[in-house]
Amino acid sequence: MSDDFDVMRDACPTRQVLGRVANKWTMLVVLALEGGTLRFSQLRARVEGVTQKMLTQTLRALERDGMITRRVYPTVPVTVEYALTPLGRSLGEAVAVVRNWAYANMPEIESARRRYDAEES
Repeated sequence: MSDDFDVMRDACPTRQVLGRVANKWTMLVVLALEGGTLRFSQLRARVEGVTQKMLTQTLRALERDGMITRRVYPTVPVTVEYALTPLGRSLGEAVAVVRNWAYANMPEIESARRRYDAEES
């Protein structure tokens, strides 16, 4: 590991990457694109609860970081498609691990929340 990268240091650039990949909308967009290329409207329908503004911001950030590609077709209206890059697919593998962990541990988490809330009452 390079001396330039220590996520515990405030100036470490990997903190920006962690901030991006740990974002809820980033994770959900990456998971939505696991199945292949989608148009903006398809992504918005697939990722329930995301606003048009937040989806746009998330897609731009992922494109900037090299995680997705954006392809524009000169149709009327314009058609725009998004797909994962190889880097984005590798992130998708990590996100899938987190998703599977959440699925497997939700009963225990819900139980812990109930106990905590009962103690706080």
